[in-house]
Amino acid sequence: MALIALAADKGSPGVTTAAVALAAVWPRRVLLAETDPAGGDLVYRSAAAHGGPLNPNTGMLSIAATARRGLVPDQLWDHVQPLSGGLEVLVGLGMSEQAAGLAGLWPTLGRAFAQLADSPDAPADVIADCGRISGDTPAAELFPHAALVLLLARTEPESIARVRDRAAALSAKLHGGPRGAGGLATPFIGVVLVADPGDSAKLVHQVNDMLVAAQTGARVVGTIADDPAGAAQLAGRRRGRLDKSLLIRSARKVAGDLYQQYGAAWSVSAEGPGAGQGQPAAGAGR
Repeated sequence: MALIALAADKGSPGVTTAAVALAAVWPRRVLLAETDPAGGDLVYRSAAAHGGPLNPNTGMLSIAATARRGLVPDQLWDHVQPLSGGLEVLVGLGMSEQAAGLAGLWPTLGRAFAQLADSPDAPADVIADCGRISGDTPAAELFPHAALVLLLARTEPESIARVRDRAAALSAKLHGGPRGAGGLATPFIGVVLVADPGDSAKLVHQVNDMLVAAQTGARVVGTIADDPAGAAQLAGRRRGRLDKSLLIRSARKVAGDLYQQYGAAWSVSAEGPGAGQGQPAAGAGR
C-alpha cells in the first residue's frame, strides 16, 4: 500500500474533486487526507456519516498536537471522520493561518501516511489532497514519502505548459535532475488530465510527447472527465446515479490503471476492514 499525493500547479483544476472521486472508488481501504496548507473544503461542503456536519477541530488541526510528541501511523485513525457514504477523511485546516501549527511536522506526517500500510490492525493507502504547490508550500514535504505524486491539469495550452514545467522542477528536486523516457524513480510523477472524454486519447498522446521531450520523467497516467454534473453529485448538491457519472467512471479507470501498473511494487500487506470498498461516497468535492 502507499501514499498517493495529488496536487496542481496553479488555478483550480479540481484537485479535491479528483481526490475524493479516486478515494471513493479505490480498490482497497483508503484514507483521504486534506493536506492543503491553504485550508480544506470538505468540512464546509460535506455531511458526516451521522448526518450532521463534520467537526472542523478533528483532523489536520487536532493531529498537530499529537505529532509534536511523535506520531505512530495507527494514531491517524484517532483523527479521522467518516463522510456520509463511508469514505474516511482526515479533515483539512480551516484557514491558511492554522498551517503554522504544522510547521516542521510535514515530514512526520508523510512518514506516518506512508507507513499506515504496515499497520497490523488497519492498513490503508492514503490519498493526500495537497492543493496548489506553486511557491514553497510545505505540503511538498510529503512528496519524498509518496509512491506517486499526481499533478492535475486542465487541457488549456497554458495549463499543459505549466504542468510540464512543474513536473520538470519536481523531478529535479526529488530525483536530482532531468530523466529520459526510461528514467523511473520513486516517487513516480504522473499527470492526470481533466478533459472532455471525447478528446482524451489525442490529448494524452500530445502531452506525453511534451513530457518526454522535456525529460521530466513524468507520464500521463489517465484522464478524469470534465463533468460538472458528476462533481455536483459527488458534492451532494445534485441528485442522480453517481456511480454512472462520467466523473466516477473515469476515476475508476484511473484508479484501476494505477493499481495494475504500480500496485505490484507496493506493499502486499493484508487488507484491513473495509478493503475493496469500491463504492462512490457522496457528499464531498470541490
